[in-house]
Amino acid sequence: MSTGHVVVVGGSLGGLRAAEQLRAAGHDGPVTVVGEEPWLPYNRPPLSKEVLADPGDHDPARLHAGIAFRRRASVEDVEFRVGRRVVSADLARRALALDDGTALTYDGLVVATGLRARRLAVPGPTEGRHVVRTLDDACALRAAIADASQVVVVGAGFVGCETAASLHTLGLPVTVVHPEAVAFEPALGREVGAAIQRHLEAAGITFVSGVGVAAYAGVGAVAGVLLDDGRTLEASLVVEAVGSACNTEWLEGNGLDLSDGVLTDNDLRVVGAQRVVAVGDVSRFPNPLFGPDLGARPRRVEHWSMPTDTAKRAAATLVADLAGTPGPDTPFAPTPSFWSDLLDLRLQAYGSPALGSELRLEEGDLARLGDGAVVTYHHDGALVGVLAVNIPPARLRALRDRFAAPVAVH
Repeated sequence: MSTGHVVVVGGSLGGLRAAEQLRAAGHDGPVTVVGEEPWLPYNRPPLSKEVLADPGDHDPARLHAGIAFRRRASVEDVEFRVGRRVVSADLARRALALDDGTALTYDGLVVATGLRARRLAVPGPTEGRHVVRTLDDACALRAAIADASQVVVVGAGFVGCETAASLHTLGLPVTVVHPEAVAFEPALGREVGAAIQRHLEAAGITFVSGVGVAAYAGVGAVAGVLLDDGRTLEASLVVEAVGSACNTEWLEGNGLDLSDGVLTDNDLRVVGAQRVVAVGDVSRFPNPLFGPDLGARPRRVEHWSMPTDTAKRAAATLVADLAGTPGPDTPFAPTPSFWSDLLDLRLQAYGSPALGSELRLEEGDLARLGDGAVVTYHHDGALVGVLAVNIPPARLRALRDRFAAPVAVH
């Protein structure tokens, strides 16, 4: 049991789960969650799907109510300071400075500041350019859709393709521009990415592959997208889905490795700090699930399951450190998982397909994805990822259970 004051910096899913897991791990002291957004924690995956397609008005409070997480009784006494940003930290003094000029001190700290959407640094007007990372982003995009006649989505990963599919369903002509040969290539490989792209193209979404954006055309607002091969695409609305950046600037000056998120050990302790842990997609940790080689390399994982999994381990670690007792004594080897809805396709993945160097089609036909398919990904002969497309939910547990134990490297 621990009683000190714990501050959780980050008010999204990771911050909420950290507070819950601190209580579950026996922490009885005060907990303060500081979140930059003006909203209590909510579910982000619907932003590019259900929130865009919602037929009601654009009232952010109404839309937030539909995706907000239920607050459990165990965290009723947790203080949530929303709409506040931590601007700097002095980890040696255990002190935080907030953007309203106030300060917080702590006995234990949870880093849960997550990511923000990247923006393209190209010339041209900014009006008419959108991202989809926060509820406010999605609300702004919803409001702009009514006047849009042609949409260009820049980026063909999950956010880009989900957004393109949602806008296509709303009746808008959509073109997806991306620098890879096919959609999803970095995450799912060229063969699977090509199959998904063909499926979306057959439904009416246009893809322009292998090119980048050089600039935006227009006076005052975006009217077109200038590609780096010289072509110009008409666009009255642009959605940039070009990845994310880690929110770690507030931790600078403390000697931490912030080269890609926050480096932690396998128990989520921030390397180089005392009584500080990190959770969610900002934490970069080794995962022995992927064997002694791949598993020893710390990685960030931007999957929906990670905030919950990392919060549980990080809370147990921090409570033990605050109490001066031994921490967890088993390796932390979570199985990443994520899903995506793309028109009539439901993708469900386990592990990290992006780590695979070999792809095996175990079931189905990539030319008929709608009928269902199972693809496995391997590295040096070991399973590292599974992708199921339109597979009945009753069968998914068995696919996940393939990662029940750390993967041996053959």
